[in-house]
Amino acid sequence: MISKTYTPQDIEEKWYKYWIDNQLFTSTPDDTREPYTVVIPPPNVTGVLHMGHMLNNTIQDVLVRKARMEGKNACWVPGTDHASIATEAKVVAMLKERGIEKKDLTREEFLAYALEWKDKYGGIILSQLRKLGASCDWDRTTFTMDDHYYESVIDVFVDLYEKGLIYRGIRMVNWDPQGRTAVSDEEVITKEVQQKLVYINYPIVGQEGEFITIATVRPETIMADAAIAVNPNDERYTHLHSKKALIPLINREIPIITDEYVTMDFGTGGLKVTPAHDPNDYALGIKHNLPVLDILNDDGTLNEKAQILVGQDRFAARKAIIKLLEESGNLVKTEENKSNVGFSERTNAVIEPKLSLQWFLKMDELSKPALENVMNDTIQLYPPKFKNMYRSWMENVHDWCISRQLWWGQRIPAFYLQDGTFVVARNKHEALEKVQHEKLLFAMTEADLTQDEDVLDTWFSSWLWPMEVFKGISDPDNADINYYYPTNDLVTAPEILFFWVARMIIAGYEYKGEAPFKNVYLTGIVRDKLGRKMSKSLGNSPDPLVLIDQFGADGVRTGMLFSSPAGNDLPFDEKLVEQGRNFSNKIWNAFRLVKGWTVTDTAAEASNSMAIDWFESKLNVTLVEIEDLFGKFRISEALQAIYKLIWDDFCSQYLELIKPGYEQPIDRATYNATINFFEKLMCLAHPFMPFITEEIWQDIRERKEGDSICIASFPKAGSVNTQLLTDFDTLFEIITNVRNIRNSKQISPKTELPLTIKTTDATRFQTFEGLIRKMANVSSVTYTTEKADGVQFLIKSDEFFVNIAGEIDVEQEKINLQKDLEYQTGFRDATLKKLSNEKFVANAKPEIVDRERQKLADAEAKIKALEEQLSNL
Repeated sequence: MISKTYTPQDIEEKWYKYWIDNQLFTSTPDDTREPYTVVIPPPNVTGVLHMGHMLNNTIQDVLVRKARMEGKNACWVPGTDHASIATEAKVVAMLKERGIEKKDLTREEFLAYALEWKDKYGGIILSQLRKLGASCDWDRTTFTMDDHYYESVIDVFVDLYEKGLIYRGIRMVNWDPQGRTAVSDEEVITKEVQQKLVYINYPIVGQEGEFITIATVRPETIMADAAIAVNPNDERYTHLHSKKALIPLINREIPIITDEYVTMDFGTGGLKVTPAHDPNDYALGIKHNLPVLDILNDDGTLNEKAQILVGQDRFAARKAIIKLLEESGNLVKTEENKSNVGFSERTNAVIEPKLSLQWFLKMDELSKPALENVMNDTIQLYPPKFKNMYRSWMENVHDWCISRQLWWGQRIPAFYLQDGTFVVARNKHEALEKVQHEKLLFAMTEADLTQDEDVLDTWFSSWLWPMEVFKGISDPDNADINYYYPTNDLVTAPEILFFWVARMIIAGYEYKGEAPFKNVYLTGIVRDKLGRKMSKSLGNSPDPLVLIDQFGADGVRTGMLFSSPAGNDLPFDEKLVEQGRNFSNKIWNAFRLVKGWTVTDTAAEASNSMAIDWFESKLNVTLVEIEDLFGKFRISEALQAIYKLIWDDFCSQYLELIKPGYEQPIDRATYNATINFFEKLMCLAHPFMPFITEEIWQDIRERKEGDSICIASFPKAGSVNTQLLTDFDTLFEIITNVRNIRNSKQISPKTELPLTIKTTDATRFQTFEGLIRKMANVSSVTYTTEKADGVQFLIKSDEFFVNIAGEIDVEQEKINLQKDLEYQTGFRDATLKKLSNEKFVANAKPEIVDRERQKLADAEAKIKALEEQLSNL
């Protein structure tokens, strides 16, 4: 017995357990079936479910569930990313709470704490995805620090190094002082920040009382200045060429150089050149052979080379040095200035440009196949608008800084000898063999080798994800990689298109000679009603698990997808998930209605047979539309088509057409057809609403243990009777008009009204006359070729008259119609006057003139109809 109200909490846990117990999400290679493979964008091991995850994983689940129902061998691989910077920060914070400092631990001790943290918190988000209904093959869960995965990352590093593509060198990098590590260009978020532009006088050596003024937003770095540069064409400074200036406060001499790089009209036209702390200054320093003086420690405090303010944080030093410059008489003025500042995506610390000895991967040649095969649509991006962004980045790709100054991650497999030289090998044993055979140092032992302290960038591991989840690097010819690779569809966010998606494509062509996936569906950002990105700091992001508790997983899933076209942001409103919950309730109540009918073996009425044929055609038309939308990755529109089919066409129209009278039975043929429709509709909706559809599908008819809608067939389109669809459109228009007349005249829905149809082809209406009587509650339907009494409405070339005589106050109706006629006449006359104005017609835009002409035509039609209604009273 189906319960009166739908309570998602009663069924969601039950059916998820059933799916897992019956291994319905488990996939193994099967050459008799086409594989359909999706790999999850691995969330950080530090993560918990947020709205972006909800959207992304719902879309993946829709695609996977549909493929599974289509008979494909669907395999959705879950997993997590070790997230070097974020996880290490969490572990360091945990240790501080225990009174332990990282610097007091050995690497092995720290990693033991990191694994403890990961084991406790690392799987939270994956367990939360089960609440959403994610149909992942959980037996395949992969972690980017699993032994096989770790080894694959090391193998790739060694291979690329041996190919000459990885090198070690001193380069200007983006330094995160909070994480104390380098980060890639793609992990730097640029924000416009209000800063002080500080004007400073630098005394000219040997010229008492003369200064050159420079303007900077970073006065705390003046102690690292190597020169002052001016434009050679700037006549203000011609007399200072080849002179020297003194750095204020520390009185160190620096040369005044000329270079056309300097912009004469910015600031004062004088530029402090600080090669250690600015990438452009570094390039100038190389050009002019200037010294490099790094005055910052890794944590962003000033070191001894600064001479003053040693140990102070860079931002505290900035405030302090302005005061010192003022006291020394070297401060000219300060101005408010907006400028772009880079922030670490990982810690939100202000990035410090820093010269650092790092490991780099050459990207120019390596990335060419990844550019070519997206541009030629071998790999398709949805929506295609992202191709231009992708091309722009790939055509200007820089060498990738792949080393990170952390302990959590895959340790760089470089082993140093005591003289500072190194070998690259998979482990210390192989490194020793290389040293002995390549350098002929046979007395060397493993104890004489020291491994590099740094780890690899997290993205250097996750770029192997579509391959190594199937052990395609560590075991390159195994059955899984040969069957499941390349994967089919990747669903991810646009913000990681470059430093994850592009790099996976690069790795796919380098190690498998083909693309890692065929399609990339790029979701939008979930925003609040004000258009702001949802975040914990703003407090504008609901807890997804609370939403699931309130509205049910199916309600949340459909609510998220109702307005989520690919690549466009989703303006989230709780009303969306309310609509999703209401959709679930509508389906539930419709099923209760059908299951509550008494069935008889009498013959079906002709009107019921016609309604069945109509809905069959309506269903098939919608199935064609849905397949087309899925093919174009228009997932939101596919859901809307299903919603309309179930809510409007099935519940509001079909069920009303065939519903028996109060306490009357329904014939078995109609009932069986309706149950079959319900089963198809549940299969159609299942990818979007897995829980309620399973519950109803199981109740529709007897099922065997292990049966599930998960593996039922996804409906396929059949034939369509287009004429019947057209006829029923007319039927529903008649019903709507009659009901509107009742409402406008305040006539009870129970009152039967006679209907007359003025037509030259009565047979078209006679076929569904019974449905007109039933649905519009009319006492009779008569046909004529002349005008008839009653309120008139038009449908194409046919006229319809509803006789309401005796049901209304005729005199009051005349008054109401006369008022309406006067209003419409006034409106028509005003529009006519406007169109009679030659200046208006000549000068207004054509579309505005057309709109006025349409208003005139509408008014004249309404006037004619009102006059006819008045004449009939």
